[in-house]
Amino acid sequence: MYGTSLITNVTPMRFLFINFSAIIILSQSLVSCSSTGPARTSESMHSGNQTEPVLLERPLPGKPELPFGYRKAVEKETRTWNGRPGKAYWQQFARYELEATLIPEKRTLAACARIVYYNRSPDTLRQLQLELVQNLHAEGIRRNRQVEVTGGMNLHSVAIGDAESTDVGGRPARYQLEGTRMIINLPEPLAPGSKTVIEIEYDFVIPQQGAGNRMGYSNDNLFFLGYWYPHMVVYDDVLGWHPDEYLGQAEFYHGFADYDLTIHAPEQWLVMATGELQNAEEVLAQDVLQRWEEAKQSDEPLRVYTAGQGQPVTTSTSGAAAETSGWNERNEASSTHSSNTSFLTWRYSAQNVRDVAFSATSESNWDVARTVVGDHSGDGSAGYTVINAVWRDEASLWSEVTAYQQHAITYLSKLTGYSYPWPHMTAVEGAGIIGGGMEFPMMTIMGDYNRQGAESLYSVTAHELAHMWIPMIVSTNERRYSWLDEGNTVFSTGEAVMDHYPEERPHLQAQTAYIRSARLEREGPMMRHSDYHYSTLEFIIASYRKPASVLIALRQLLGEEAFWEAYRTFIEDWAFKHAYPWDFFHTFERVSGRNLGWFWRSWYYETWQLNQAVELVEETDEGTRIVIRDEGNVPMPVWLTVTFDRDQKVEYTIPVDPWLQGKRQAEIVIPEREVRRVEIDAGRHLPDINRKNSVWEQ
Repeated sequence: MYGTSLITNVTPMRFLFINFSAIIILSQSLVSCSSTGPARTSESMHSGNQTEPVLLERPLPGKPELPFGYRKAVEKETRTWNGRPGKAYWQQFARYELEATLIPEKRTLAACARIVYYNRSPDTLRQLQLELVQNLHAEGIRRNRQVEVTGGMNLHSVAIGDAESTDVGGRPARYQLEGTRMIINLPEPLAPGSKTVIEIEYDFVIPQQGAGNRMGYSNDNLFFLGYWYPHMVVYDDVLGWHPDEYLGQAEFYHGFADYDLTIHAPEQWLVMATGELQNAEEVLAQDVLQRWEEAKQSDEPLRVYTAGQGQPVTTSTSGAAAETSGWNERNEASSTHSSNTSFLTWRYSAQNVRDVAFSATSESNWDVARTVVGDHSGDGSAGYTVINAVWRDEASLWSEVTAYQQHAITYLSKLTGYSYPWPHMTAVEGAGIIGGGMEFPMMTIMGDYNRQGAESLYSVTAHELAHMWIPMIVSTNERRYSWLDEGNTVFSTGEAVMDHYPEERPHLQAQTAYIRSARLEREGPMMRHSDYHYSTLEFIIASYRKPASVLIALRQLLGEEAFWEAYRTFIEDWAFKHAYPWDFFHTFERVSGRNLGWFWRSWYYETWQLNQAVELVEETDEGTRIVIRDEGNVPMPVWLTVTFDRDQKVEYTIPVDPWLQGKRQAEIVIPEREVRRVEIDAGRHLPDINRKNSVWEQ
């Protein structure tokens, strides 16, 4: 998600934190302990039989702690110390059959879900857990932002296998609702390798800006339905059942599944969804269908449908509507549309995706093209995906969004080394629902960006499409570690923006935002649980700006070749699997061949700052002596650009070692004389909080 107001009412939980500043490092063997306060002691100095500690000048970063669940996963060989999935890796799977009727005049969705859940874990499950995100909008639900109260999800029936479940006592199979969580107690334990079926009938009133401005309706001519069905909670090898409810701020953690969607919508409403349309000839008007087929083979954006010209976008309901009548009769209690409404049935199918969403619009333009995504088949030929843009006339800048998507999808396929894998990517203009953007597999909803301008619209487009890689291909736990998907996405968005607008410097914008907060000491650690940052600003900095800036610093540290090899290896290794932060850390260490524990600890676990200063430049008999003082607590190498006679420049590097030994001062003697200027990090790769002391000039 990008560019929205993320929190309006936060009541953070309080945690017990250990103050590592009280820890005294007594010997070299304890140097790995973390310290966030004043430095204490370093390696021992021996004088006879006595050991005399030496005062450290700075805190030393220790090795990042690994949580119990992750360590157990490594022991069980589902994960590895080198960042690869283990030989015993497993993950759950599900198949969804979802059928829904959209009733625009009532702003209601009536639906039924049939879920086949496969237990691929080695554990016997005695309960199942599902997430009902729409219950964020129920009365009295715990949440950390203000929302419209619409009543949440109304459940009409819940069945497990052949047993009907109930939320009152006395039945062998029953469920409880706890906030946005449904917990089903199974009548029989679900053994490893077995499966069960869950069937739920429900409806809900659609909020205008639902699920944290991530779905809803606008102007009675557009609906965007995300988080509209009961979704299996992730059960994984690290946490078991993912325990965190949806509170409205931090986003989602989803498992992979296959989906068959049946969507009943009024005629002349265009329905776009995750997956591949299975019955285009039944729902699209003949001329629209013909233009759509042509546009899917076009490298230039083509208009498939123009709103407001009196031409139909769908067929008549004489054929397709008949199929809905039986379902509508079975769901008469929950389907509140008027009897004279004519409905069409749209069928979509998607395989191995984390989620599904759909849009329905009655007054939108529809532009289509194709774009190159790489060699899918491995035969050396180019692969393509279809690009759709659905937008209303008021959003005039959206006439370029098809081209924006073409560039972003093609560029990001190359950047990540992983070709976009799905049949289409569709952007839906949703002003009135969202100001920024929100991603779903193959779908995104974004604001009109009339005020922000074209470059901002390209940026949000690239950002939402970058999410197709993380977390849609590499699944991450956004609710706890937002930085792992948002930070990587801000970083890759910046790369795409610079390719499309070479004069722009988006990485510096992210860096500047982080530095501003760091100077004010208004940031929280990136590894803090994403739902419990103490302010909107802290959440944004820790999830978006700082992690993107730190990736630039990591690239500077490792070099282009090693960085990109590690980045692409992480995506390749964890594609369509569930990655944790330590998988990310360990992958970079394995590929680069470097122990980076000090880097992860300093940047991701702490709120230390980087502040390297040129303290002294003087000529000596051997050349020029340059003294650097590290006034911050983040240890990083010092990259020096030295300018001397006739503007000649030479680069020098002071390694990170002096800082990791507890020192505050390091020096280098270079052969050049008559030095005119010395600058630290002239390329602005590092988020140093004070650039004024980074330059010395004669």
